[in-house]
Amino acid sequence: MVLPAAAVPLLRAGAPLCADPDLPDAIREQFDAGEPGEPGEPGLLLTLDASTGEPARWVVAGADVLRTPEPAGSVLLDAVAVMDRLRAPGGCPWDAEQTHATLMPYLIEETYELYQALEDGDRAALCEELGDVLLQVLFHARVAAEAPEGFDVDAVAAGLVGKLVDRHPHVFGPEGIEAPERVVTASDQEVRWEELKRVEKRRESCVDGVALGQPAAALAAKLVSRATKAGLPSELLPTGPGPGVALFALAARAKLAGADPEAALRTVARQFGDDVRAAERSARAAGLDPTDVGSAGLDPGGLSPEQWRAHWPARSGDVGEQR
Repeated sequence: MVLPAAAVPLLRAGAPLCADPDLPDAIREQFDAGEPGEPGEPGLLLTLDASTGEPARWVVAGADVLRTPEPAGSVLLDAVAVMDRLRAPGGCPWDAEQTHATLMPYLIEETYELYQALEDGDRAALCEELGDVLLQVLFHARVAAEAPEGFDVDAVAAGLVGKLVDRHPHVFGPEGIEAPERVVTASDQEVRWEELKRVEKRRESCVDGVALGQPAAALAAKLVSRATKAGLPSELLPTGPGPGVALFALAARAKLAGADPEAALRTVARQFGDDVRAAERSARAAGLDPTDVGSAGLDPGGLSPEQWRAHWPARSGDVGEQR
């Protein structure tokens, strides 16, 4: 328990510190608090709840309530409690039926919705989508806790804390640490992170640990990044005929040039989608129906090539520079 900062000058001035009779003995002893006086007398009353019992009498007598701000992250405990309630008997039947496997599509969907909020720079959506991704973490941790020899959300958090501390020895290590722990720039930290991770995971290959389930452009970029950092010469990158090799080569060149091919491709794809919608809106304004599928669905429907060209939005410059 932490005292409010506003209480410090009062204690220094000699105000007596007393304890709510309902306060746990451990807290009472920690602060060496005495028995409460009468309401209205000078002093500080230490309590966890000012709405009942002795503290409430003090408030009625005109005492000011000095509150200790909740530490950052305290509401996460509420989120864990809500998740536990949903999965517990008498909670939500749908939540109770979910498994790691049934939740997998939601994890992918929510992650991409978060990605889109970041792309759009939409701060309100960013806050909401971060919450939806957090829900997936809490959900999977709660499901895992119910399995034999499972783990809970505290184990997840403890593992994360341990990883962050271990991989930042320049921050959490002893004073005066020597190289290679000394990190001056962000690039230094990126290199050191990979070195520490490789030792920690006991990886035998520079591409071990690359998530194969990620989108193809991102996967190609990650593999190229890992391999070239390990000294692989560029002439050993895939070559030959076929669209797969050509796409890989484009992704590789973009990554080696310092770009993010996944983000670049998404930018162009999203701009193309916007252009399609703009052309359709323009066609509707001209009295055309872009969604007409033709007679009984047998004839070519929608807009003709000439109509598409006529209503296609005019743009200058590289589409990739629009966002």
